[in-house]
Amino acid sequence: MWIPPEIRDPVLLHAPTRKSVGYFGAVRLRDGRFVFRLETGKFNAPSFLQFLQQLHRASRGTGRRVVVITDNAPYHHSRLHKPWRDKLAHRFALDFLPPYSPELNPIERVWKLTRRRCLHNRYFTNLKDIICAAEAEFSQWTSRGDVLRRLCAIT
Repeated sequence: MWIPPEIRDPVLLHAPTRKSVGYFGAVRLRDGRFVFRLETGKFNAPSFLQFLQQLHRASRGTGRRVVVITDNAPYHHSRLHKPWRDKLAHRFALDFLPPYSPELNPIERVWKLTRRRCLHNRYFTNLKDIICAAEAEFSQWTSRGDVLRRLCAIT
């Protein structure tokens, strides 16, 4: 597990704090395969482009067109990655959900399950411990799995 240098040395989390980590993530609905990327900085167009490129590399061997369901965050519509997306539009596309409808996004179910299973009602002294707990849960989902396939099923 890769931990960024700014988090490697334990920084104690005393309330209130502005220290946080987040993840980009995607689930392949067909088989429940999970791809994620740790983000310690801001969620913005450059970080989203890096995730899209990672997701594209992970899905290259499938031989199928990839459609990523996403919400309408401003960085999802950025001009920075539009040329890259246009170039790959025949194999890789974004599908935007209607505004104010996070319940339709399958990845939101994954984030809720992650919080419930490994983050809620636990005390973490530093960000490194939070990353370890989340990624221990994620490691169970990186290969094909019924848990996420059923959780994210669109019926």
